[in-house]
Amino acid sequence: MIHLFIDGAAGTTGLEIRERLAGRADIAQIMLDDAERRDPARRAAALNDADIAILCLPDDAAREAVAMVAGGTTRIIDASTAHRVAPGWAYGMAELDPGQTAAIAAARHVSNPGCYPTGFLALVRPLVVAGLVPADWPLSVNAVSGYSGGGKAMIADFESGTEATALRGYATSLAHKHVPEMQHHGGLAHPPIFAPAVARTYRGMVVEVPLPLHALPGRPALSAIRDALANAYRDSRLITVAPEEDLIRIEENAGTDRLTLRVCGNATAGQARLIATLDNLGKGAAGAAVQNLNIMAGLDPVAGLRL
Repeated sequence: MIHLFIDGAAGTTGLEIRERLAGRADIAQIMLDDAERRDPARRAAALNDADIAILCLPDDAAREAVAMVAGGTTRIIDASTAHRVAPGWAYGMAELDPGQTAAIAAARHVSNPGCYPTGFLALVRPLVVAGLVPADWPLSVNAVSGYSGGGKAMIADFESGTEATALRGYATSLAHKHVPEMQHHGGLAHPPIFAPAVARTYRGMVVEVPLPLHALPGRPALSAIRDALANAYRDSRLITVAPEEDLIRIEENAGTDRLTLRVCGNATAGQARLIATLDNLGKGAAGAAVQNLNIMAGLDPVAGLRL
């Protein structure tokens, strides 16, 4: 029996995690009521009583929570941005490298990946490792997410009618907090140009990386790109490399913890569009946290996940 405390369980990601854990006999959750959550001493006690704690908090609050258990034995999964490139933290994307699952299983501190970086890294990391895309190549990534990724304030704006637009681009200063994570775990020499947007749909995500194959060293064929991705995820139960598709829907994997990758393009022109679809609340947040919890606890990695 694993004793789990979700710090920030009342937020969107915390609620999604609880849904995936409902009915499981191998996880016992430590629960606090509203008053107890606001009591620092009670919160610290819950953190230290847990075998594993999942932090669904803003960055500063996550750092505070880590400090509360610094002298204890509680293992931590941090769903915030605070520790995604921090030394001593295992990166919680089990599919990133062949040894990543073992690193997560052995770690005391695990940083849950961001939703956008999950799609980006799934597309790019295997190609950099295989030498098909140079580490210093000037990459760009375009992405659209459901508005639930913006938290309670953005959800309220879209659902109350305050936000009337169908699509809202942002982070035009090219300093989005996910960029260091993309660069670091992608093994890239330069930060990618990241162009995110929010659409008027609750959940779902499309992440796209364009590649001019004709300009890359070796001029790799579309088939070589597909083969590299298929080989990287051949044993994955959550990541699928699907056939090329003319219509890509943001809702394709909404409500699941799956991640679907596609290599689309034009062989004659030597151009490719690498496309990932996932649920920003699933494989991009709560699903990844539960996957990491399972791995750290020595359980079936996909237990409780929505396949």
